[in-house]
Parts: sequence; C-alpha cells; structure tokens
Amino acid sequence: MSTIDTSVVNALNGNAGTTQSKNTAEELRENFMTLLVTQLQNQDPLKPMENAELTSQLAQINTLNGIEELNTTLESITGQIDESQALQAAALVGHGVLVPGNQVLVGNQVATAFGIELEQPADQVSVTITNSSGQVVRQFDLGGLDAGVQSFAWDATLDDGSAAPDGSYTVSIEASADGKALSLTTLNYAEVSGVTRSSEGLRLDLGAVQGSVALADIRQIL
Repeated sequence: MSTIDTSVVNALNGNAGTTQSKNTAEELRENFMTLLVTQLQNQDPLKPMENAELTSQLAQINTLNGIEELNTTLESITGQIDESQALQAAALVGHGVLVPGNQVLVGNQVATAFGIELEQPADQVSVTITNSSGQVVRQFDLGGLDAGVQSFAWDATLDDGSAAPDGSYTVSIEASADGKALSLTTLNYAEVSGVTRSSEGLRLDLGAVQGSVALADIRQIL
C-alpha cells in the first residue's frame, strides 16, 4: 500500500479510542475498507493513487474474504470428521480389538488372542510365551507371514501338553526374512468398555490392564 497521509491516520485513531480491539476476519476487512476509503478521500489530487495500487488493495480484500470462507469450510469439515470418529468409537464398545501390547490372559483354559503387525513379509516367525515369573512356558513357529496385521490364538497349553494355569502371560515374537531380523509390532487383545473425550481427542477405555488408547491405535477389530 502507498504512504498514507497523516490525516488518514488521525481519522482512524479518532475511532480507535472509542471501540474495542477487533480481531475477527470481518472486522479486519471493515478496517481495511475504511483505511482504503479514507486514503482515497485524503489523497493528493496531484498524485492520485495508481490503478495498480487500487487493484492490489482490492485484491487483498478479496483474499481476506476468501481465507475467511476457507476457514469456515475447514471448521465444518473438522466438525464432521470429529462426529464421524465419535460414532466409530462408540460402535466399538463391547467389541474385542487388537492394540500394541504383549499380554495374553488365560482363564478356564482359554487364552485371549494376540497378533503381529509386519512392515514386510517374513520367512520365519516364532512365538515365545513366558509366565509372570519370566519362565518360558511355550514356544512355537508360525512359519512365513505376509506383511500387515494378522491375529492368532494360543491353545493355552504348555510345552509339556498340560493346561496353562489361569493368569497373565507375556508373548514375544521374532520375525526374519533372508536371515535378517524384521521390525514388527506385537499386538494383544482387549475389549472396549467405553469412550471418553480428552485434550488429546477420543480415547477408548480398554480396562485396568490395558488402560486407554487412541482410536488410531486399533489395528484390528475381532
């Protein structure tokens, strides 16, 4: 914008003392328009504003209006996404899910599921299950697996064929391809018992053992 005459500044300052500070896009646009009109009224007749300058300033007003409309649209889209996520989270209540973790619970000779998330295919995958004392109670191979998320079930028996006592166990998984260890994420089963809102967004309550997790932590719904 070209240099503004002192009278322009004085005219604007005269109104500033009687009004509160404005910060909305509409108020900023009004102030901008007031500034432009005042500048036109007080410009030097011998040195009028160039057409290019006027066009540039009008373009700035249109840009400001476009940004305001874009922000309104984005806020609407964000609200719709939040509502959609809330509905998805509520629909999970009562369902079992796989989330990052390494616990397997055994009760009445039945073990909860576990899973694995692989970034690339594996030639060999082995599973080791230990009890609360850290003692290895069961080992078995899963063979080769494709990349992605897959779930499995332990038959709740020990290496000697006897039934595993009720309790909590830890599952450890190792995967390799062409003799090289692969990066993976071990998953454990949990049941969604509720949904809460927090400063971090929606959280799924998975009980005292697993705690709460974000919706993005769900790897598979069982």
